[in-house]
Amino acid sequence: MGCAAAHTVAVSPIGNLQPELTAAVCGAVERIFNLPTAVLPLMDSVDFAFDHTREQYHSTLILEKLASLAPPEAFKVLALVGVDLFIPILTYVYGEAQLGGRACVVSVHRLDEGLATAVQKALLPARVAKEAAHELAHTFDLRHCKDPACIMHYCRSIRDVDRKSDRLCRYCRTLLNDELKRTGR
Repeated sequence: MGCAAAHTVAVSPIGNLQPELTAAVCGAVERIFNLPTAVLPLMDSVDFAFDHTREQYHSTLILEKLASLAPPEAFKVLALVGVDLFIPILTYVYGEAQLGGRACVVSVHRLDEGLATAVQKALLPARVAKEAAHELAHTFDLRHCKDPACIMHYCRSIRDVDRKSDRLCRYCRTLLNDELKRTGR
């Protein structure tokens, strides 16, 4: 499926992910950013980013490749992966984005922490959607927010992810709207 509409966000699942996670991310992007989405597989694997010393995947390498593979008609591209991500200065990350750029990546690997029962597992799509929206907002040049309820709040733990809402605070919403206007949306 291509990105027919202008300003379409390409959502690219990589690996064997539950379809409801992709659907939750598409729903969040459409609701929060008021942008259309298209599911567009761009890579089969992220094995090229595996760091044998850390036994994790370097998210910046994934971002670089993702940006290079993004079709010209995709406004932004958001990849979903099931592997454990890191950047050199942190033990792990839930995701990473090109600040003010075009690409972002989110891992579901650590977002299922503490979800043992079927009832608890129902939280996973919401967690993934929140982190995907957070990373996508970074591509619109939004920074971390001090409001612990804002989707742009920096999360140090899964408890922080669960605590924050699935919405932007008023300040971050204004910044996003300004950026969307600037880009012609």
